[in-house]
Amino acid sequence: MCMSGYRTKYWIKLTFVVFLSLALHSCKKKKEEPEQYPIPNIPVNVTIYPNDPTNFKIQAVGGWQYYQGAGYQGLIIYRKTLQEFVAIDRASTVNPNNSGAAVKVQSDNFTLKDTVSGATWQIVDGAIMNSSSKWPLRLYGCSYDGNVLLVRN
Repeated sequence: MCMSGYRTKYWIKLTFVVFLSLALHSCKKKKEEPEQYPIPNIPVNVTIYPNDPTNFKIQAVGGWQYYQGAGYQGLIIYRKTLQEFVAIDRASTVNPNNSGAAVKVQSDNFTLKDTVSGATWQIVDGAIMNSSSKWPLRLYGCSYDGNVLLVRN
């Protein structure tokens, strides 16, 4: 009788432990998928000649120009220094599928603005200034040899 009571208590305890661990395991929060960057990664392979007269807007430091036909909604090419350029996709991270929301360079030549949402970013690196988006603008890699500017990702 003593041995039978011991086995019963053992099985009760074991059953309790199994149910408790199942209950704790089922209460775990499911991992949320990380939010995806809203602008698709479009292959970019552009060659620009900044010294060409048609590109006079980017011949001086602080100059910029729009470049159509590359990226998701076109590019903004910005000359940061004599040897350094920045290429930013014009697609707004607030309204990536709205071509009317393509970011525009403002009159201060520093601010990029989505005129639909009013969100703003910096031209020097695409960083958020004032936005309902938590994402900076998409940047593309630039290399410049003094004559040819290559924009790639």
